[in-house]
Amino acid sequence: MIEESLSPLLAILCPAFASILIVVSGTRPNIRESWTMLASILQFLIILSMVPIIVDGTIITCTFSTAFPNVDFGFRVDAFGLIFAITSSFLWILVSSYSIGYMRSLHEHAQTRYYFCFAWAIFGAVGVALSGNLLTMFIFYEILTISTYPLVAHDQTPEALFAGRKYLAYLLTSGVFFLAAVVLTYHYTGTTDFENGGIPNLAEVSRAALMGLFALFLLGFMKAAWMPFHSWLPTAMAAPTPVSALLHAVAVVKAGVFGIVRVVCYIYGVDLMHGLGLGFALLSIAIFTMIVANLFALAQDNLKRRLAYSTINQLSLIIFGVALLSHGGIEGAMMHIPFHGFMKITLFMCAGAIMVASGKRNISEMAGLGRTMPVTMLAFTVGALGMCALPPTAGYITHHFFVHGSEEAGLGYFPYILLIVALLDVMYFFPIIYTAFFEKPEGSSGGKIKEAPIFMLVPITITAIVSISFYFYPDMFYISELVETAINSLGGAHP
Repeated sequence: MIEESLSPLLAILCPAFASILIVVSGTRPNIRESWTMLASILQFLIILSMVPIIVDGTIITCTFSTAFPNVDFGFRVDAFGLIFAITSSFLWILVSSYSIGYMRSLHEHAQTRYYFCFAWAIFGAVGVALSGNLLTMFIFYEILTISTYPLVAHDQTPEALFAGRKYLAYLLTSGVFFLAAVVLTYHYTGTTDFENGGIPNLAEVSRAALMGLFALFLLGFMKAAWMPFHSWLPTAMAAPTPVSALLHAVAVVKAGVFGIVRVVCYIYGVDLMHGLGLGFALLSIAIFTMIVANLFALAQDNLKRRLAYSTINQLSLIIFGVALLSHGGIEGAMMHIPFHGFMKITLFMCAGAIMVASGKRNISEMAGLGRTMPVTMLAFTVGALGMCALPPTAGYITHHFFVHGSEEAGLGYFPYILLIVALLDVMYFFPIIYTAFFEKPEGSSGGKIKEAPIFMLVPITITAIVSISFYFYPDMFYISELVETAINSLGGAHP
């Protein structure tokens, strides 16, 4: 069933209107930041209101105009898109609160510009999530790229400006590949709409053309930071920590893996992917990226850079799941998008809290922080356990699906690869925990450190609690129900 509704438009417009009010209220910080909080809460509630309709099997549409024959500019809300939209909108609430504490504590400059660009970044992310076809997705995908550039380069230091230029060089280039893939898809099929199980007449295209088209899509989704197109992501750690959280957990990189899952399941379809052998190619990229990214992470002393390489690993874990082309693998990939979002944003917000409270950026300097900042470091421990796929965290749940999906795909040895990746995670996360809780700080400086401001501490605590709650109740925010609805709409997957 299909239902026309203005709800997707209203959800998209919340951050757009907020951005205008943020600029108007730029000289009054309390009012400016109130608009940010109000818009984030309102957007989340609007998105959540669509859940009962979607889980009932109905698709919500909102069409504005026809760009080309059979190509409309508009929104199509399905279960998979709603998962990403719920994740982005809820985490925007928490990052907005966190940003208030972070930006004020450090007396950051250009705060009005910061909140303005942040609103447009969420506008782009939710637009990607709710897009009805590839053309609409491309437009919002590029809005997301442009709006996050000023955030990456926010500090305006030589390092930050270089990071911003590199960010644009990679992601605007990827946008060219994405656009080429959209044009070719329309040329081959006469449509760019997302279809459950894939566009039917795409299978009539030659094998060579389909292989080339898929390569264009992968290059178009460099936001997923698969290797060797990953180096923009660690470099972008020059940005303020709330921006790093936005890049890694809420919007940018999630838009990349979201796009790959969209193409696999809703453009090509599992059957065509299987017939072309593209699943194996995607698996090879994912496995290479997971292992190499973790090896890079082992060598990083800067906490944010270590977390950046961890993100690259985790994104490829999502790609790994969908590349299995099995029920369990795709289910795990869809579920890991929100689960990883909550766990990784916890880690980045903890890194920012440590920097604000102690000025420390490197792991080697964090001896004894677990005693002076117990809430922050306990939350960090929860996020780290999740990255290592250990209970009781959401990461354990999705790894269970990946293992089951590997067995369904007849790849019984792949769980051992997942085990190696998880052991590498342990090797670079557990030393941080040990340093914080069991090593003594040098001198007496440790006693002067205390927890970060409450505006930062509350979001950290919430995301850590949710990361554990997902272990016991995966249907929080209707996530598991939406994933099951999405899987059922695809008509199954290959064993």
